[in-house]
Amino acid sequence: MSEGWVVISNILNNLDCSRAFQLITDFYTKEVPDATGPQKLSVILSLDKPVVCSLAAVIAYLKEFNLERMLYNPSNFKQLSSETEYMTINGTTMKNLEILQNQTDMKTKGSLLWVLDHTKTSFGRRRLKKWVTQPLMKSSEINARLDAVSEMLLSESSVFGQIRNLLCKLPDIERGLCSVFHKKCSTQEFFLILSTLSRLDLEIQALVPVIHSHVKTPLLQNALLEIPELLSPVKHYLKILNEEAAKTGDKTQLFKDLTDFPVIRKKKEEILDVLSKIQLHLLDIRKQIKNPSAEYVTVSGQEFMIEVKNSHKSSVPSDWVMVSSTKAVSRFHSPFIIENYKHLNQLREQLVLDCNAEWLNFLDHFSEHYHPVSKAIGHLATIDCLFSLAQVAKQGDYCRPTVQDNRRKIIIKNGRHPVIDVLLGEQDQYVPNTTNLSGDGERVMIITGPNMGGKSSYIKQVALITVMAQIGSYVPAEESTIGIVDGIFTRMGAADNIYKGQSTFMEELTDTAEIIRKATSRSLVILDELGRGTSTHDGIAIAYATLEHFIRDVESLTLFVTHYPSVCDLEKVYPDTVGNYHMAFLVNEEESAEQKGSEDEENPEFITFLYQITKGVSARSYGLNVAKLADIPEEILKKAAHKSKELERIVNTKRKRLKSFAEVWKINDSQELQKWKSMCEPEDERKDSF
Repeated sequence: MSEGWVVISNILNNLDCSRAFQLITDFYTKEVPDATGPQKLSVILSLDKPVVCSLAAVIAYLKEFNLERMLYNPSNFKQLSSETEYMTINGTTMKNLEILQNQTDMKTKGSLLWVLDHTKTSFGRRRLKKWVTQPLMKSSEINARLDAVSEMLLSESSVFGQIRNLLCKLPDIERGLCSVFHKKCSTQEFFLILSTLSRLDLEIQALVPVIHSHVKTPLLQNALLEIPELLSPVKHYLKILNEEAAKTGDKTQLFKDLTDFPVIRKKKEEILDVLSKIQLHLLDIRKQIKNPSAEYVTVSGQEFMIEVKNSHKSSVPSDWVMVSSTKAVSRFHSPFIIENYKHLNQLREQLVLDCNAEWLNFLDHFSEHYHPVSKAIGHLATIDCLFSLAQVAKQGDYCRPTVQDNRRKIIIKNGRHPVIDVLLGEQDQYVPNTTNLSGDGERVMIITGPNMGGKSSYIKQVALITVMAQIGSYVPAEESTIGIVDGIFTRMGAADNIYKGQSTFMEELTDTAEIIRKATSRSLVILDELGRGTSTHDGIAIAYATLEHFIRDVESLTLFVTHYPSVCDLEKVYPDTVGNYHMAFLVNEEESAEQKGSEDEENPEFITFLYQITKGVSARSYGLNVAKLADIPEEILKKAAHKSKELERIVNTKRKRLKSFAEVWKINDSQELQKWKSMCEPEDERKDSF
């Protein structure tokens, strides 16, 4: 696609405005097949000058691929707006949140799309994929979808079951219609599409009275009631086709009534005329060979041969040509047959060419209705997606989110990760967590806690629930209120980019830089362990400065996961805005005590994860507990535990000294100074003084 834009850019550079206007004028007055070309041209010329020049470049580019007919109807052009229509979800976020595929084997199972996809049609599935990657930004549109899902969920009318049954029978008519538009379809495919659409039209027409009385939601009612009107042209084209010929692919017999196909009709009349002459010639042949019962035979595709026993070959005129023979018989063409049979085959070949040309013209005529028929299929795709979201809402313990414009908040009561929730099924093991982010209150959560404690699952859960809410789906929570989020930006995981020659840390900072550039006060920013790719001091400094930038300058709703306790000091600097949280756990002291051999021997502590978000800071990450779970050998764990305690003692000693020196600078009294000195003396020195 990027190469295409380069080509268009080059065309624009070489295309002056006068040539652009001439190209567009010729295109809409001479190349557009119907008589509305001049009207369409007037619509085009009313556009801004740069837009017209750009359109000319696009026409020139698409002509290289014979795709310029996509621009025939300017009523389908959509004006770009500075107002954002969809939530920003970039590729990195799509990958980190596993929206379309999981990160383990890159399959759909385990993704958000997998959870939401209960569609019955291929085109519905494609529409749902678009919804998932493009959450809405207007509460009116989101609530329209939620209203429809609620009605499907709560309605007792059988009409919804009937409509869903219709969807179950449909082939991929969207892709088929696209094939028709580009004249790439076979007669079989075209007939299948038309017959499917015609049947659909009749079945929905029959439901119209029930739809009027039982379907209340505007989104559903308008979509269903529009479909018959949009599909009305289909019946006319279906009546023209000969079903048997369409199914066998015989274009010479494809059209029932040839009134609108004069070229084919004339060619068929010429063929019948030649056939009639050949049939009359049979009377002359019978007289010439003195055989009143002689008939034409066809062998191996050769027609109109006269078969004569070899014992009677003497009766065959000398100017006849032998075509084939066996031990018993010989077969001949008379000079009249040779001449007329050649003419007949020429006419037949021309008929095939004429029929192919008329077939393409027929597809062109049908393509004039492409956009209304495509809109009808779009309505069906939307209905299929809404049924799918209603199926999701039936899973239990899902609630309808409250979506609000111009409010910066994400409030989720006892929310669950939608994917893990489904994967665990009825085991009911997932621990729900509450989130309360508000633009005018606490909008930043700094999250610490042990490795494998559930930090990443929690932050992904918040993001996915926000995405689901703005799609128009029910969410896995007791209650949920979402202020419209204009984008979700994430920085998670560790991976280098060998292709670009970028290290893991460079990738980490490149992603972070993009978030800094693009995030706004209405965004949700998620940073998971920023700064871990470099030395501890540099990592802490980068994490601290970056988070402070989001707190003070960007003012976005932010979830910041870290193992750096120093970063948690930002809560003291911004107490109204920042909150420290950790994933709760229990240290199993009995287990740890059993493992201790001698008093000097250190063992890694054994902890139990509670997976519960809790106020406050976790001072340690308990990485050795994960090492133990990963079956790292016992002797390595013991050495690591010993080294960890040793380093911890050194760090604590340094901290105490720094604190002590800070206190001494405040002392102005000699007695207090003596008291401080006695408190700071090593314990063994104090014993000796006694």
